[in-house]
Amino acid sequence: MRPAHCALAVLVAAVWGVNFTVIEIGLDHFPPLLFSALRFLAAALPAVFLVGRPKAAWKWIVAVGLVLGVAKFGLLFVGMDAGMPAGLSSLVLQIQAVFTAGIAAVVLGERPTLVRLSGMAIALVGIGVAAVDEGTSGPLGAFALVVAAAACWGASNVLTRRASPPDALNFMVWVSTVPVLPLLALSLLTEGPSRDLAALRELDWQGAGTVLYVAWVTTVFGFGAWGWLLRRHPASTVAPFSLLVPVFGMSSAALFLGEPVSGLRWCAAALLVGGVALTSWAPAGRAARPGDAGREGKGLPTGPVVRPVDTTSTP
Repeated sequence: MRPAHCALAVLVAAVWGVNFTVIEIGLDHFPPLLFSALRFLAAALPAVFLVGRPKAAWKWIVAVGLVLGVAKFGLLFVGMDAGMPAGLSSLVLQIQAVFTAGIAAVVLGERPTLVRLSGMAIALVGIGVAAVDEGTSGPLGAFALVVAAAACWGASNVLTRRASPPDALNFMVWVSTVPVLPLLALSLLTEGPSRDLAALRELDWQGAGTVLYVAWVTTVFGFGAWGWLLRRHPASTVAPFSLLVPVFGMSSAALFLGEPVSGLRWCAAALLVGGVALTSWAPAGRAARPGDAGREGKGLPTGPVVRPVDTTSTP
C-alpha cells in the first residue's frame, strides 16, 4: 500500500475507535434507542438521494438493516447506557470475528481450520478475562449485551457476504434507511415519548455533534473510505488495520473520559486482538459437501475452497 493509503486506513481505524467515546458522550444527551435511530436517520439523509438506486436486492438490505442496525446497534447502545465502558466496548465487539466464523461454518458450510479454531479459542479466553475484569468493576449484564451485539454483527457479516453488494457505500446508505422506524418505535415503547421529546427539546450543539459524528464521520466517511481501500487492495492487506480500532477506542476513552485501563484489561486486549487476528486471517478451509467423507478416504479432492467472510464493518 502507498503511504497515503496506509494513512487513510489508520485514520479510519482512529475514527471508528473514537466513535465509542463519542457514543458515550451522546448517551448523556439521548436515550440509547433514540440515539441509534437518529444516527441512522442522519446517515441515510441526504446520502440516500446521492448514491443512486440500491444495487443489492431489497431482501438483503432489509435483513442487514434489521440485524445490524436494530439488533446490533440497539444492543450496543443499550449496553453502553447500562454501564459498559466505551473503551471496553470497542474491544469486546471485536469478538464479532469469532461469531462470524462460527455462523459461516453453519450457514455457508465453511470448515474452520485448526489455526482458525485456535484463534477463536484464544479470543474467547480474552473475552473471559475481560468479563472477570468487568465483573469486579461494572455490571455484567451490560457486558453481556455488548457480547450479544457482537453476535448480531457476526450474523450481519454473513448476510452481507450472501448479499455480495457491488457498491459497499450504496449498500450501507440504503441499509441505514431500514432501522430508523423500528428503533423509533422501540424507543417510544421502552424509553417513553416524554423522555424522547425532552431529549429533542434540550438538544444542544454537543448532542447534535455526536449524532453527526456517528452518522457522517463514522458511517458515511468511514465506510466509504474503507470500501475505497478494499477496491484497490486485497482484503488481507486492508483488514489488519481494523485491529487498531480497540487501541484507539481504549486510548480515547482513557484520554477524554478518564476510563482506567487495568493490567487485566490489557491482558484481555492482547488475547482478544491476537485471537481475532488468527480467526480473521487464517484460511477458511473447505466447504463440506455430501460425499466428501468418502472422497477423502479415497484421496480424491473434496469441495471447493470457500473464501473467508470479510469480518470488517463499520462499528
